[in-house]
Amino acid sequence: MTPTAPRISVIGAGPGGLTCARALQRHGVQVTVHELDASLDARPQGGTLDMHADSGQIALEAAGLLDRFRTLARPAGQAKRGLTAQGEVVVDYRPDEDEDGAPEIDRGQLRALLADALEPGTIRWGRKLASITGDGDGTHRLLFEDGTTTHTDLVIGADGAWSKVRPLVSDATPRYTGVTFVEAWFHHVDRAHPAVATLVGDGHIFATGDSKGLIAQRNSGGRVCVYIGIRDEPDWQRAAGLDPADTEAVRATLLERFAGWDESLLPLITDNDGPYVSRPLYAIPAPHFWPHSPGVTLLGDAAHLMTPFGGNGANYAMLDGAELALALARHDDLDEAVTAYEKTMQTRAADFGDGIEALHQAFAPGGLDRADIPDFAQEKDDYRARAAAYRAT
Repeated sequence: MTPTAPRISVIGAGPGGLTCARALQRHGVQVTVHELDASLDARPQGGTLDMHADSGQIALEAAGLLDRFRTLARPAGQAKRGLTAQGEVVVDYRPDEDEDGAPEIDRGQLRALLADALEPGTIRWGRKLASITGDGDGTHRLLFEDGTTTHTDLVIGADGAWSKVRPLVSDATPRYTGVTFVEAWFHHVDRAHPAVATLVGDGHIFATGDSKGLIAQRNSGGRVCVYIGIRDEPDWQRAAGLDPADTEAVRATLLERFAGWDESLLPLITDNDGPYVSRPLYAIPAPHFWPHSPGVTLLGDAAHLMTPFGGNGANYAMLDGAELALALARHDDLDEAVTAYEKTMQTRAADFGDGIEALHQAFAPGGLDRADIPDFAQEKDDYRARAAAYRAT
């Protein structure tokens, strides 16, 4: 970078923003991360992520954290079983012990790994962005809800689906996909829920049919996260006259929706510990391009919000962060760095799409279409082949 160090502000301490900050610091570039959470563990981070060899793992390597990641990752978590609504197993993929194409890690573990690697004081916790004002020369004034302000030469929007940075460069907004995931958790699963533990195994199971689905993931610490997928309004509980806090009423309604499903699958709906959390799925239709605007850019969900199908969201957010950091470290001019990064990032996101079609295939009327089930072993080979090609460029 130029002899006068630019003021770089990352908005959002998710995987993408933290990867960017860590990679910048490895290259001696100063950066500040502003995060609305009050602390690292202020709220649960959700379920598990598969880190792909061709994206998330490349980003972790750029951050100097790949070896540490491997000590936390669960290769056995790559196991996948697909079932019909009647409980028939149609695919049962069991990875080799040394399979490294896409090992799993809990979201919370990944976030802590990245945050702990940053220089002390890098993350300003409890900073919720209130407004951004351009100064006319490519710099911006950031105002936070706690009343603090800062001026920055580059603001990086890593603030997710409902980004407050995105409107500076694009009028795109997330669109509801028509599918909502209702999240449920099982704790001490091997002891307290042995049937669920056996059903889920070490990795994932998925069962879809008649526009509904059940997806269950093994997490660390003896926990299982289940996503109960339904086609309905985003606020389906209140539309049905339900109080979202009335767990028993929500459970009864969900069980009615899955009437006729095999009894072996129903404990994923009925036996959970704690409440249900409704998570409507949104996406920004691809491709999403925008003209370069001095002093601002986006990464991750702020730039290319995808559905969960394909598992690319966090992986590409982290690769975005790593590539942006490298561009900033290599270029003397801030705008040249950001322009080069945006060209690569936007093209890649356009090529891989928004995941909406895959989501609609999974939640289509009728039963599970076996032709839509990926070859999971080949998928891992593809990740490694693309990783090799990426490193060779």
